[in-house]
Amino acid sequence: QVQLVESGGGLVQVGGSLRLSCAASENIFGSYVAWFRQAPGKQRELVASISTGGSTNYANSVKGRFTISRDNAKNTYLQMNSLKPDDTAVYYCNVIIRVTAYWGQGTQVTVSS
Repeated sequence: QVQLVESGGGLVQVGGSLRLSCAASENIFGSYVAWFRQAPGKQRELVASISTGGSTNYANSVKGRFTISRDNAKNTYLQMNSLKPDDTAVYYCNVIIRVTAYWGQGTQVTVSS
């Protein structure tokens, strides 16, 4: 099955930027892709998504600061700017192929005050 690997997380100061990458093991052209995040003690939440047609949606908390994009059939990115401590979480890439959802292992993003 499709395997997803997230990368690009790390420690950043308030106001800084990070670019997360999601690399798929096979062609996911035409698939729905989303980024989720889960902070300690909180439920997983949808951060951003991009449809097969390229339409994007963002959580209100990140709108104007984060950008989701797809460079090719295997890679998806999440550009995160003006980071806040509340953005601290494990970020997961999610790909839906037909009716099956695939998840990466997650990458930690920590924003220090």
